Amino acid sequence: MRLKYRVELSDADRASLETIVRQSSAGVARVRWARILLMADEAHPEGCRSDREIAETVGFCERQIVRIRQKFVREGAESALKRSTRCDAGSQKVLDGRAEAHLVQLACSTPPEGRNCWTLQLLVDELCRLQVVQSVCRETVRKTLKKTNCSLGSPNDSASPKPIARGSSPGWKRSSTSIRKSSTTDVR
Repeated sequence: MRLKYRVELSDADRASLETIVRQSSAGVARVRWARILLMADEAHPEGCRSDREIAETVGFCERQIVRIRQKFVREGAESALKRSTRCDAGSQKVLDGRAEAHLVQLACSTPPEGRNCWTLQLLVDELCRLQVVQSVCRETVRKTLKKTNCSLGSPNDSASPKPIARGSSPGWKRSSTSIRKSSTTDVR
């Protein structure tokens, strides 16, 4: 079977990858990726290992091995040894602090006429109707409400966590058994 992305390391690349594998200060992921490239090297004297053998040795699935090969061939060794940044990194949040406050206030208010409680879709529609946000998805509303411990279960719930009843605190409790005092007195 002919591999589409062949890893052929130069002597300098192989030496730098071997030093990364031996370093104790290198991250775990970086060491694994270096080991994968070393095992996939077709110019190695022991020969190239199959993706299945590499996956079993390193603990990844075969698809991840293929992706690392692809990244090495397309972008080079340095790029294959570091995480790529997310495409949505740096984008603004849909619900900022002001919008979150509106959402919590809305979820804690009485539901619309004919409803027992707020649903996620009702909250999304109401936020858009009030022009708090232009658009928002239900999942964003759900995550925000989960973060604030707000429950949509009953109409009079608040966003604050419920207080713990007296005596059910996980802290110190009084023992039900008493410790008898010593019947002897100290003599000085």
